[in-house]
Amino acid sequence: MSANTTAASQDAATSISRMQDPAKFVPELNDVSAALFRATGNQSVPRNTINLIHLRAGQIARNTYLTILNTGFLRKAGESEERITAVSSWQDAPYFTPAERAALALVEATLQPAPHGKERVSDELYAEVAQHYDNKALATLTVAIGQISFFTALAVIGKPQPVTSLADNQWD
Repeated sequence: MSANTTAASQDAATSISRMQDPAKFVPELNDVSAALFRATGNQSVPRNTINLIHLRAGQIARNTYLTILNTGFLRKAGESEERITAVSSWQDAPYFTPAERAALALVEATLQPAPHGKERVSDELYAEVAQHYDNKALATLTVAIGQISFFTALAVIGKPQPVTSLADNQWD
């Protein structure tokens, strides 16, 4: 290993977040976070499905913190490495149910720019998702996408340290 590679590895291991824990300055953030987790934990959508869409959102945002965090959640829940790895290429992977595919398509449509002149979430996509999720579950999926969007802003701006559990220290 070259000296430059060694130095880069050491710098990466000791890098510091851009900001301190924002909840120190905005303590209401803890209440917002807890409320979002309660809302998405209403059991209308399997927690693993929510973690799959959160992982995909982290990949779309190209954010290591969110990707590692949600990969950790999925591993702790017993998801296979094949399913976790295939989230980035879910469209042609044989590991996902039709309901999971619909949820993954919904998070992609919501978080990526729409083709020129098209809606992000088409009526056809909405109908596809609605075939797999009742009204409560569809509302929960919507909140789960909003939840990860909320945390994406904190993650890409604040750049917390990658962790595999929210119990780990993520802010320097």
